[in-house]
Amino acid sequence: MRVPTLFKEYIWLVNTIHKAEDGISFADINEKWLETDMSEGVDLARSTFNRHKDAIEDIFGIYIDCNRQNSYKYYIGNPEVLRGESVQNWMLNTLSVSNILGEAMSLQDRILLQPAIVEGDYLKTVIEAMKKNVKLAVDYRKYGDEEPRHLTFEPYCIKLFKQRWYILGHFHRDATADWPMIDYFGVFSFDRILNMSLTNEKFKMLSSFNAQAYFDECFGVLVNDDTQVQRIVIRVFGDERYYIKDLPIHKSQREINKAEHYSDFELIMRPTIDLSTHFVSRSYLIKVLEPQWLADEIHTMHLRSVQMYEQENE
Repeated sequence: MRVPTLFKEYIWLVNTIHKAEDGISFADINEKWLETDMSEGVDLARSTFNRHKDAIEDIFGIYIDCNRQNSYKYYIGNPEVLRGESVQNWMLNTLSVSNILGEAMSLQDRILLQPAIVEGDYLKTVIEAMKKNVKLAVDYRKYGDEEPRHLTFEPYCIKLFKQRWYILGHFHRDATADWPMIDYFGVFSFDRILNMSLTNEKFKMLSSFNAQAYFDECFGVLVNDDTQVQRIVIRVFGDERYYIKDLPIHKSQREINKAEHYSDFELIMRPTIDLSTHFVSRSYLIKVLEPQWLADEIHTMHLRSVQMYEQENE
């Protein structure tokens, strides 16, 4: 899908201002604008710039402010939304890539992409439920289960991880004379949901809940398995050390030792099973040094893999 012309201009304007660390004047913006094919050699009108600025705020929630004490230079007023896993950052990157690919259809047989699990209808329903603060009713079948379970929960947030959408559901029921209180969270993958519908049952989110903070200490979507946050040290060999520098395993990651053929990294996070399987997937390229129990767990998982191959060859 090719991004409409206006969106191309919005993306260009945000990126141009964001890249100017000390701010950028309107004259400099216009100069850069004239260097693009979009301009067709026509100056960027001040009125067009202002309309774009307002539209960017309305659509993306990105504020373009002007520093009148610094030669009237423009800058992103809330740069935090363009960092990490924010919705704005994801949208801008997605639209930018979509536009680039849309203009390269003549090369489609030379551009290879991974298949994505698209759950547009479910995504729309979940977002509607989150906006209205109503519970969701779903039929959910876990891997290995023959029959689905019918669940009703409060949709607290959604998360994209490894090309799959997940929903964090809150299960709550006040205590009664006949039933104890229920209060816990569960994570559900969209691709295992068979049916989904809105209910008429309203709910009120916990005022203390913060979606980013909830998953902050974890590798993926596994949170409520009672694993505690701790210091993890891994030794990374060969080119893999450069790879994880560019794509950190976790935001807490930092390099603490560097040798000729390896580097040691420290992570402060929960060593959940999805982190363990990630380490195993990297085979001989990553070795866990601390904590010892995690190193033993990874060692056991590798041994089981070897034993599986040995048994097949007997």
